[in-house]
Amino acid sequence: MPHLIVVTVLWAFSFSLIGQYLAGKVDSDFAVLMRVAIAAAVFVPITVWRGLPRRLIGGFWLAGALQFGITYLCLYRSFNVLTVPEVLLFTVLTPIYVTLIDDALEGRFNRRALLAAAVAVGGGAIIRFHRLEGSYLLGFVLLQVANATFAAGQILCRHLLARYRTEVPLHRFFGHFFLGALVLALPSFLLFGDLGKLPQTPVQWGVLAWMGLFATALGMYWWVLGSTRVDAGTLAVMNELHVPAGLVVNLLIWNRDADLPRLAAGGAVILASLLINRWGRQPGALGLSR
Repeated sequence: MPHLIVVTVLWAFSFSLIGQYLAGKVDSDFAVLMRVAIAAAVFVPITVWRGLPRRLIGGFWLAGALQFGITYLCLYRSFNVLTVPEVLLFTVLTPIYVTLIDDALEGRFNRRALLAAAVAVGGGAIIRFHRLEGSYLLGFVLLQVANATFAAGQILCRHLLARYRTEVPLHRFFGHFFLGALVLALPSFLLFGDLGKLPQTPVQWGVLAWMGLFATALGMYWWVLGSTRVDAGTLAVMNELHVPAGLVVNLLIWNRDADLPRLAAGGAVILASLLINRWGRQPGALGLSR
């Protein structure tokens, strides 16, 4: 539990740092690549390459590609068309995707989860009812892809660690997670990166370094480690807490002029969707604990 709390605080600041110092100023593909490269530099030198189940290693490569590669490539692009509060509120759908993906793996179908997703979309319409078109919808779709892949990565890591028990500690093979992310982040930068939008100031480089070391390397490691030490219900709650935490940080420090009534109304509808989702969820449906 302490690991998840620390990561929640780290990520609460991360959303605002991206929106304030990187979005629209630093190429999003380069920002993601830097975060992955720094994290890989932390873990790869101590990574074990032999003596582990191949499916465990391959699974962590896939989880990294999903939970950090695709997720963050979409997340950073969404900041170009959405405000930080909007990004935060739209990421609240992650537990719903966790339920849908977990149900799919277990051969179940949860109608309430689909209803919850529809209600959450309604909350998004309240927040930006006057601009439900163009770039706004693109940002919303990007975040739904990010939510789904982040959820899939979490489920995959939990199932892998529960199924393939090993005496090797997690930090000795967690480098495979970031190598999987690098498989997507590097080609994405080479194909779509804008060399004219590399970091120009010490602050931008500092933010990238902080994000790579703390929010990415330690944050992702502690999140996966913490997820194996709590029950599924607790993990679901922690998935939701980054939203109010991130909103508090952003509104108090960087975005004091936000339309608070509209944000509150839309946010309340989105949060209500989580209650609908939870009513339809059986105990333990979010994954496995160990």
